[in-house]
Amino acid sequence: MLKSHYSSQLLEKAVTEINRLPGIGSKTALRLALHLLRQDEGRVEALAESLVEMRQGVRYCQVCYNICDDERCEICSNPTRDSSLVCVVENVQDVMAIENTMQYRGLYHVLGGVISPMDGIGPGDLQIESLVERVRQGGVEEVILALSPTMEGDTTNYYIFRKLEDTGVKVTVIARGIAQNDELQYTDEVTLGRALAGRIPFGK
Repeated sequence: MLKSHYSSQLLEKAVTEINRLPGIGSKTALRLALHLLRQDEGRVEALAESLVEMRQGVRYCQVCYNICDDERCEICSNPTRDSSLVCVVENVQDVMAIENTMQYRGLYHVLGGVISPMDGIGPGDLQIESLVERVRQGGVEEVILALSPTMEGDTTNYYIFRKLEDTGVKVTVIARGIAQNDELQYTDEVTLGRALAGRIPFGK
């Protein structure tokens, strides 16, 4: 593959950085860089500033590990949410996907991934112990396991179930309306909503 020749080192640097983003190839990176070059300078500065502010200012909720601007996210801080329900998800995108169904009024717990020995990710790399501690503190009546139906997701489900087995809390899993190996965040709202509403006790 021939290396692209740039008439500007500044353009090449911008393309290289954009190319580092997931799903962005070199041609797309060049197209985006040239698009930004044609925009008003103020718009480009606003984009750059918003990215820096996001990177410096965004935090992780001290309760559920969702992203937020303060110590607690808006969901955990909302007194109208059902704090007895905790839905366990892999990542922030899954929180957004479930919220889009408008059928769930409980709280969340974001693991930050799933157990995957092939990728070097073990239980200690995830927010599993914080989930167990959260349950042991009381007030949680049901933990809903809403991980993607993959081998890694199922392994993580089972591990969490065993960790919570002696707490007396009800552990359920979302119904298999979602195809095997499908990622939760890409499931349509209707299917995801039905899977959540039709959850069943873990192991059934």
